[in-house]
Amino acid sequence: MKFRIPGWIQWLLSAVVAALISSAGMAPAQQKPQQTPQERQLNIDSLEHLWKTIHENHFDPTFGGVDWRAVRLEFLPKVEAARDKSEVRTAMREMLSRLKLTHFNIIPSELYEDVSQTGGHSSEDGVTGIRVRVVDEQALVLAVDPGSPAEKAGVKPGWEIVQIGPQEIPKRLASLAKEFEGRTLKDLILSDAVAGRLEGAVGGSVPVTFRDGGGQAVAHTLRLAEARGTRFQIGNLPPGRVWFETKKIGADIGYVAFNYFVAPAILMPPVNDAMKSFMGAAGVIMDLRGNTGGQADIVTGIAGWLVAEKGTYFGTIQLRTQTLKLVVRPRPEVYAGKVAILVDGLSLCGAEIFAGGLRDLGRARIFGSHTGGAALGGAVEKLPNGDGFMYAFANYVTAGGLIIEGNGLAPDVAVKPTRETLLQGKDPALEAAINWIRKQP
Repeated sequence: MKFRIPGWIQWLLSAVVAALISSAGMAPAQQKPQQTPQERQLNIDSLEHLWKTIHENHFDPTFGGVDWRAVRLEFLPKVEAARDKSEVRTAMREMLSRLKLTHFNIIPSELYEDVSQTGGHSSEDGVTGIRVRVVDEQALVLAVDPGSPAEKAGVKPGWEIVQIGPQEIPKRLASLAKEFEGRTLKDLILSDAVAGRLEGAVGGSVPVTFRDGGGQAVAHTLRLAEARGTRFQIGNLPPGRVWFETKKIGADIGYVAFNYFVAPAILMPPVNDAMKSFMGAAGVIMDLRGNTGGQADIVTGIAGWLVAEKGTYFGTIQLRTQTLKLVVRPRPEVYAGKVAILVDGLSLCGAEIFAGGLRDLGRARIFGSHTGGAALGGAVEKLPNGDGFMYAFANYVTAGGLIIEGNGLAPDVAVKPTRETLLQGKDPALEAAINWIRKQP
């Protein structure tokens, strides 16, 4: 069974992150029973299917210079000799890592089947309301959602998270930072390693120790409440929640923020209303920090509020046998003022395409920190042994010839939060964008 990921659905990157953290020795080892001959054959069949799928569908027939036939010959004996399914997954993930691309991963059968059988309804939807970023290997509270358990407990932006349950966070982050140094997805990996421990079943709780602005330890047991936003489901993909924020900054600047380019019935009405209300503004700020992507048609649809020329395109989607242009669809009324886009290391895929495309067209200036560099289109299917197999079949190249995958986008104005600025209630990237809109000709 196979289903395609429409555009760049990025919440599945959490599966990639989990695999990376596990491979770095950060997950507890589990004893698995020896595989039966029948199970071993299913694992061999799974590797063969994996290899053939990539061989026939990978967007790059040269596989980035990797001898894909030799890779099969190298890893087939490892799968044949594997003592349990954990070793099979390790071998397959190592095999996929030879391509040095995101969107390639093995999803354990337990997760794949749970999603398929429940239709995506999960009780693991509880959060504390803390938004986390790791800055200089410190897990910092970036923001606290209004009305959340964290806000009610008095948690403030800039506080450092030093312990969650028995886990000492600085030690974990130091190990992960060393393991993934130099990777564009480092910010995502580090932040998710912390954020994942602040989630669980609604109604549960999690003990967290912080270091506050005065350097004092503050311990709270935070209740897990329902996550913000509206739930959506696409195929057998894990469910997600999409949220949208808009406001006016002063009387002259419009501001919007949202976490995914998905669920048009949920997202587009408030986007459309906001853009209509901003037509007379001096500038519009699109805050895509933490936005992990979504569907290509929504990316171009929102861009249509900002680009007037018909036939304009952001870049090309490269498939194995054809190349498609990602064309912007202008609205009858288009905003013509200044556009600032805020990004960070958790801005991925659709967010990167949106920001990079508008910059290439001279319609936006980018503020923040380097993006995560994940811009592939892919699919997920079930392997003979029951595991899920996520793979990419399309690449994206900007109109200016930039390959975002593995490279990311460098902002025009590089600014990132620090513990000091967060404690002071400041947002350096947002402030830089506001200054540019108001002060530059």
